[in-house]
Amino acid sequence: MRAAGESVCAHKPVLTGLDELPAAGARRGSQHPSDLQLGARAMDGPVPGLAQQDWPADDELLALAAGMKPREVAPLHFGAPASPKLAAALAGEHIDADALVANARFALRGSRPGTGTIAVVEGVGGLLVPFSDSFTVRDFAAALALPVLIAARPGLGTINHTLLTLAAARAARLEVCAVVLTPWPRAPEEVERSNREEIERLGEVEVAVLRRVRGPDLGELERAGRWLPWRRWLGETPADARGGASRSARAAREGRVDGRRSDGAPAAARP
Repeated sequence: MRAAGESVCAHKPVLTGLDELPAAGARRGSQHPSDLQLGARAMDGPVPGLAQQDWPADDELLALAAGMKPREVAPLHFGAPASPKLAAALAGEHIDADALVANARFALRGSRPGTGTIAVVEGVGGLLVPFSDSFTVRDFAAALALPVLIAARPGLGTINHTLLTLAAARAARLEVCAVVLTPWPRAPEEVERSNREEIERLGEVEVAVLRRVRGPDLGELERAGRWLPWRRWLGETPADARGGASRSARAAREGRVDGRRSDGAPAAARP
């Protein structure tokens, strides 16, 4: 988005699992890969001819992409690799829902209509993950009233997981822009192609794909972003530019990645 000349404001309400980040990449005394790293490295093996790179913590990566400072992205940090509720409890703290929403709105204040700034808010674990006894990620998304983009794995088990997430989002009247399957293999097998088709058909939702991003640098992020239909998801291009769900599903059956700028993106919306 920034490479396309857009101003971007990124936000992640709570960052957990800092105690589990790998020492080589995070500068935070860690030993094991984070969810972000597992997502970047799993499924289709190493990139031929390219050494594996350690990925930074989510706030650092979002800050890099948005041109911000990590502390501006994620105000709350906890060490335990657990839900925000448990991670806070283990640190002797409690997450206040009203303060969480207020912090997000303050952080995104520069992305009000007319400012030309795109707001990107990353979730924490999944829509039903708790921040407190009575406040979940879904409640947080509803409070911000931003459209939702669902990221999912392309392999075995993703149909059920993804459709349940869609149902949870729609039960709260959240607007779902699309589902993104990532990391999409260079040579998808029948199971990945079928998963994409079935999620699109049963969920009645656009399913885009995002291939592995090779490393945490702006050049690679820009390369990946060129294939993302984020302008359409933001309502800046006509919905029929996609050509309909049937075209995307047909491409999935044929094993093609949509080469017409129609492959996955992080959740983003203009408020």
